[in-house]
Amino acid sequence: MRRSPIVPVLLAAVFVLLDTASPAAAANPWRTTKTWTIAHQGGEDEFPSNTMYAFKQSLKAGADMLELDVGVTKDNQVIVMHDTTVDRITNGTGLVSTLTLKQIRKLDGAYWFSGGASAYKHDLKASAYRFRGIATGKRKPPKGFKRSDFGVTTLKDVIKAFPKTPINIEIKGRTKTEAIPEYVQNAEVLGALLKSTMRRDLIVVSFKDEAVARFHELVPALDTSPGLNGSAGFLLAGTAPPAGSVALQLPVTYRLNGTLIEVASADFIAKAHAAGLAWHSWFGDEDADAPATWNLLTDRCVDGIMTARPKALIKTLKAHPRPASCPTP
Repeated sequence: MRRSPIVPVLLAAVFVLLDTASPAAAANPWRTTKTWTIAHQGGEDEFPSNTMYAFKQSLKAGADMLELDVGVTKDNQVIVMHDTTVDRITNGTGLVSTLTLKQIRKLDGAYWFSGGASAYKHDLKASAYRFRGIATGKRKPPKGFKRSDFGVTTLKDVIKAFPKTPINIEIKGRTKTEAIPEYVQNAEVLGALLKSTMRRDLIVVSFKDEAVARFHELVPALDTSPGLNGSAGFLLAGTAPPAGSVALQLPVTYRLNGTLIEVASADFIAKAHAAGLAWHSWFGDEDADAPATWNLLTDRCVDGIMTARPKALIKTLKAHPRPASCPTP
């Protein structure tokens, strides 16, 4: 969920922590005994965003869980891509919703990847884009990988490829307007795809509560995380989390009206745990996806950290594990 806008309703009263506690929930499989490394977009600063290559490499490095984003093509196929357009990541242009899966399959999913904190700049020398051309057959893939590992993949392919890996699936919209009906529409397509799955290690999330609620109506057997309003209602007003909720997924901090607000506070995390909910932290524009922040989150007993740098996080967690004082799930 990195670098996405946060609506003011989530955080306007974030300085006020109400004493109202929700009743403890039943055993939650997303509550962990260690801090999970969740590879955000497969680890988009270390590997090409949301590609099979990224997923394979992050898991090889030791990631515990994959995080990915889904959009819906013109022909109602669920693809794995963070943006509503293919422009930033691939060699193509246009909205995902205006392209067919066949058209998207022809694109180079690693075309603009160079690595690092600004991993998708479009003004570097061609030599900086070290995986460019593999997906389109202009270059050979690294040993042990296929051309398709560097293209745009589908959710169906990812679920099949990683049958025993927990996967976080975020529903995106169809345009940059962030209109709720777009999210709901995509939730319905995702629901149709997953309605018959027997897997229970998938969690579905979205910024829009309406999308999460619609998905839960269609596939109640799968776990969800509430959108922004649902998270705010629980943390700030003591309302019960929406049906199906098992985790809160929120940024570390957020700047509201010039004030930097701490969202991943020890009090909020403890409140979630007391209610039986897991806590997954992600990084906004002003959050450092780096060791100092990782150590802080680990010391506050978060269940998972959604990082663009899974290899680096795994190394840090080995040297700085979760304190024994953290509550037992």
